[in-house]
Amino acid sequence: MEYQIQITESLRRLTTVSAASEKEAVELVRQYYKKEQIILGSEDFANVDFSIKSQKPKVYYKSKKNDFILSHGDCFKLLKEFDFKFDMIFADPPYFLSNGGISLQSGKVVCVDKGDWGKGKSQEDMMAFNMEWLRLCRDKLKDSGTIWISGTYHNIFSVANCLTELGYKILNVITWEKTNPPVNISCRYFKYSTEFVIWARKMQKVPHKFNYDLMKELNGGKQMTDVWRMPAIGRWEKTCGKHPTQKPLRLLVRMILASTNQGDWILDPFSGSSTTGIAANLCGRRFVGLEREEEFCKLSKERREEIENLNSQNIFVEHIEDLHFLDSSYMVNEIPYGDEIPFY
Repeated sequence: MEYQIQITESLRRLTTVSAASEKEAVELVRQYYKKEQIILGSEDFANVDFSIKSQKPKVYYKSKKNDFILSHGDCFKLLKEFDFKFDMIFADPPYFLSNGGISLQSGKVVCVDKGDWGKGKSQEDMMAFNMEWLRLCRDKLKDSGTIWISGTYHNIFSVANCLTELGYKILNVITWEKTNPPVNISCRYFKYSTEFVIWARKMQKVPHKFNYDLMKELNGGKQMTDVWRMPAIGRWEKTCGKHPTQKPLRLLVRMILASTNQGDWILDPFSGSSTTGIAANLCGRRFVGLEREEEFCKLSKERREEIENLNSQNIFVEHIEDLHFLDSSYMVNEIPYGDEIPFY
């Protein structure tokens, strides 16, 4: 994390250092300052005041329970500004597919351009991009934590290579088979009906959370496989608006139930419309999202406020079958909301 240290002499000045804690940051600056004064031939550094000014992310929106916290900004910058360790991370990074092509959705021809953030990159640029955000996210995971990353064949192999190189242990590659995939209008290859989700843990040998018995129960008493058959987002998930790469709540709920307990903290560095946060709160988990586009921060806020309404919440629970199986035997009895808040 980066800290700004204010040094008060005859004039004030600021210096910025990276350190694991405020105490370590101040000590580093003291050492640098002492060396500087010795070089200048001065020994009058004993009474100089060093005051801390840590750069913490500004909160765009937080829920009343402090279980949904959203910051507006680039995740590459924001991830360096707090030290909190999360139980789980979900990331849906750019697929770099925005190339001016067309597709068919709900019977309509649509452009596949998602925005500037989805513009195509070279393989080298994509690898560097994935390596950097995965490195930053690894530092934000507890040693027992896990990360889920969604993608298509366009970027998922790059992600897998980066995970391995950074020391993560890949646990599964989930195939999400869509029950309602869009039509292939070119008719020149097989219809795309799947996306992939890599599940990995931070450490090679530190055990991770896996709610095996619950997953087995959700699958009719049989071991759950790595192929999940689910529809894409429904109309009931778009009442506040839609993100161009929005994932279905059913998908996020299953990941969250598989790898966390109630009250756990979940991070999404590419939050979008905060489907991860909505799913987390419906499951009794807590959420921090980072999103660089203000229009999607606004949409996230509206979606989170929507589930404050009990009728809307009941509609969501009715549609998400996995939530019907929950009872207290799978969850922590008390949720420590407000006692442990990441960065404000």
